[in-house]
Amino acid sequence: MTAAVDLRRRASELTELMDDPHCDPRLLANTYRNFGAVNALVSGWRATYRRVLRPLLSPDRETSVLDVGCGGGDLAVALHGWARRDGFPLTVTGIDPDARALDFAAARPATPGVRFRRAATGDLVAAGERADIVISNHVLHHLADDELRALLDDTARLARRAVVHSDITRSRLAYLAFSVGTAPLFRDSLIREDGLRSIRRSYRPDELRAVLPPGWRVETPSPFRYLLLGEPHG
Repeated sequence: MTAAVDLRRRASELTELMDDPHCDPRLLANTYRNFGAVNALVSGWRATYRRVLRPLLSPDRETSVLDVGCGGGDLAVALHGWARRDGFPLTVTGIDPDARALDFAAARPATPGVRFRRAATGDLVAAGERADIVISNHVLHHLADDELRALLDDTARLARRAVVHSDITRSRLAYLAFSVGTAPLFRDSLIREDGLRSIRRSYRPDELRAVLPPGWRVETPSPFRYLLLGEPHG
């Protein structure tokens, strides 16, 4: 399968199936439902929380987190739970422009300290809103270069303390591992096909560094993913 796929360039012309407003709603709901398992396997947020986010938290002061492109809300709920178990008061606001994602997130059992809103980062910038920490998970590969720069500017304006974007790296190893590893799984969802398209759309760290504005740096905690870390404006 991988031999026919050109991974030398970023396939930004591809569209993920779940981004189609007319995709099968049952498959989409199953995709959101399985995101927690997928993120636990490939996203590395537990380690990112321990290494990057937890040192920014305080047991004496509530910290606010903005989760950009929150999808079905699994990461927002997970972050809140990890912080609570560690004794850190945390509020998490998940935003997404897709009403379907927000409907799924809103149907989750209520978690005090976690809320979801239909919004884009530009809306929050225009309203003068801020959060201590701004994060995103698997959002950057959806963006063209100009959209990426706009998102980075928005999130740097929204954050008081730190910005952490996490995404997958385009590579033949990542494509092969995801293709083989998910073949027997997630059959009744869009996860496998969209995951492979996501890898083809993803930036490599060197490509990302070439288009980044000042104040941003790329870390590669694994061969399959990277972290893009930014400093707030002002």
